[in-house]
Amino acid sequence: MKAYCVKERKSREMVSPKEVKFGKGRHALKGKCASCGTTLFRITGK
Repeated sequence: MKAYCVKERKSREMVSPKEVKFGKGRHALKGKCASCGTTLFRITGK
């Protein structure tokens, strides 16, 4: 799964993505950047 890394300003591969749910019911994937270790989020559908 790819997500945008804000630190590197590029689309990077996400390591160990986990599904999370925000307060208003939106679903997302949360993981770490493969190259720098920054936390990445990718918002998905319901």
